Amino acid sequence: MTFEPLESLDGKVVIITGAMGGIGYETARRLAAKGARVIGIVRRNIEEAQEKLNELPNSQLQHLAVLADVTNKEQLKEAFKSIEKIGRCDALVNTVGKTIRIPWPELHLITDDLFDRVTQDNLRSYFSTIRTFYPLLKKTEGSVIVNIGSMAGQRGGGSNLAYAASKAGVDSLTRSLSQAIAPVRVMGISPGAVDTGFVPNQQSGYYEQVASSTPLKRVPSVVDVAAAVEAAIMLLIRAMALMLLHLLIMFFVDAASVMIILRLLCLGLRRVLLF
Repeated sequence: MTFEPLESLDGKVVIITGAMGGIGYETARRLAAKGARVIGIVRRNIEEAQEKLNELPNSQLQHLAVLADVTNKEQLKEAFKSIEKIGRCDALVNTVGKTIRIPWPELHLITDDLFDRVTQDNLRSYFSTIRTFYPLLKKTEGSVIVNIGSMAGQRGGGSNLAYAASKAGVDSLTRSLSQAIAPVRVMGISPGAVDTGFVPNQQSGYYEQVASSTPLKRVPSVVDVAAAVEAAIMLLIRAMALMLLHLLIMFFVDAASVMIILRLLCLGLRRVLLF
């Protein structure tokens, strides 16, 4: 492995969970434009998902939708059988998740069943997916995992307390895996509030309120987050468990600035690994 930044993703295969979500699909679009073949794992509407993937750049690469609920180990096993035939996995991007808004003081609304379901959807699903595809990642030189976390996991709050706890778990999982499965790189990106409809019952005016409290008076877009994923895969070749990316998203720089900053950061990583 050369540890040099990549100029393209030609010949690479990228698996994305939650590929039909706002962040997932924009990440798929961006990586496909760089030459990657995208394998999108979706939990429903596979025909519609395949049509959407067919619209991605470089459609001749035959981007593929695979049906699996990533909280179900048997469905994950079947997904692995389908993808194993391709023979490689250069990057696994975990964007899948689910939540609802529950006011923080309303502890009685977070039942044991709800807490378990939230952590299953947003934490255990990440580990289960990584465990399933680790054999492919291990055999593919230079492979990388990118886990989408949340600033809620860094500073608390978010849509509900269980969600914040699950995303803190994603950060811990990312750090631990980076030591456990090297040389597979494991990276974490923790955006702030991204307006994608991810929180179905979000209160009116929430994103405007958040934007007003930021230096640029905006919340990050899916393009910003996808740019950070691209940088983690292509530029930060020498970094392991780099958790600095959440700072870029927290201050809501735009996608172009993300790429410029990370290119400069990449130059400073010539001889170091960051944990």
